[in-house]
Amino acid sequence: MNRESNAYTLIFAVIMVVVVASALAIAATSLQPLQAQNIKIEKMQDILSTIEISTTKEEAEEIYNQYITEVLALDSNGEVVLEGPEAFAIDLAKEYKKETNQQRFPLYVADVDGSTYYVIPLYGAGLWNSIWGYISLEEDGNTVKGTVFSHAGETPGLGAEITQDWFQERFIGEKIKNSNGEFVGINVQKGYSGGNDKDDNAVDAISGATITGDGVTNMIHERLEYYISYLEKQNTNLALN
Repeated sequence: MNRESNAYTLIFAVIMVVVVASALAIAATSLQPLQAQNIKIEKMQDILSTIEISTTKEEAEEIYNQYITEVLALDSNGEVVLEGPEAFAIDLAKEYKKETNQQRFPLYVADVDGSTYYVIPLYGAGLWNSIWGYISLEEDGNTVKGTVFSHAGETPGLGAEITQDWFQERFIGEKIKNSNGEFVGINVQKGYSGGNDKDDNAVDAISGATITGDGVTNMIHERLEYYISYLEKQNTNLALN
């Protein structure tokens, strides 16, 4: 065939497209297990981080299995509907799009030196895109042990600062219930002047990131309200024992 002809050029182009597309498809398929494992490990590290346990990627799964004693999924009434690997595999972004009564709410129970902690996944909306994370509560189901926040597209230097330790540490020791025992969440408050008060259900906002802060406030309240019934039952059982 004449290499200078249009037919040759067209056939060559088609062959190259097929070859490149096939190579990319093979590469993507072969990398899927590795990508899935990396997501799993990162998830485990985030969960552990909320209970003040740091680990390398290589040790994450072993340390996670050491401290996480139960993995559950609740329905919107706080009843357990799944346990184990099925509960761990829940994609919160997909659940969030469902009607509330169809959602499943994952919960991770940790035991650290005899103390029980409840780690709850979070998901919500920031200024530009989704925000998410984890919050852990102490055995009383009220006091925050730790938090981890992340985002898809918040503004660098402003809303994106929710990922910084100095912001996440503001939540440690905060209560999600008021003095009357009513669930109120935690308010990321602009112009906060409460200092180190851990009983006012509020933390200082990030300057210039009001909408992202409101997103964190709403995310914590909206997600945690579905766990309150379960946590109160556990607290009652603890008192009885």
